[in-house]
Amino acid sequence: MSGPAEEYASAVLALVRQIPAARAMTYGLVAEVVAESLHRGGPRQVGQVLAGSSGVDDDGVPVPWWRVVNAAGAPPAHHRDAALTELRAEGCPLVRDGTRVDLRRAVWFPEQD
Repeated sequence: MSGPAEEYASAVLALVRQIPAARAMTYGLVAEVVAESLHRGGPRQVGQVLAGSSGVDDDGVPVPWWRVVNAAGAPPAHHRDAALTELRAEGCPLVRDGTRVDLRRAVWFPEQD
């Protein structure tokens, strides 16, 4: 019964692991890319998967959760400081006040690389 949920979570985590340092994707974009193959899920489900992960996937590979932001480029409010610290350390382009990712410069699409 948990098969489809586990399949979706694995697909989300695999995609998030591919996001290069200093780049970002939105929850909605992650959902769209995963839906291309699985035909289900949305931004909220992506957020649930990331919130439920321990920061590593089932194989013990780190998941760079801080590279997934909302449509405005903001990290999750309850992890904002930690996410912004990671993003700054990677050199991710931020907006002038430093509170959000500059998505025009930082957004990553899987087919780009």
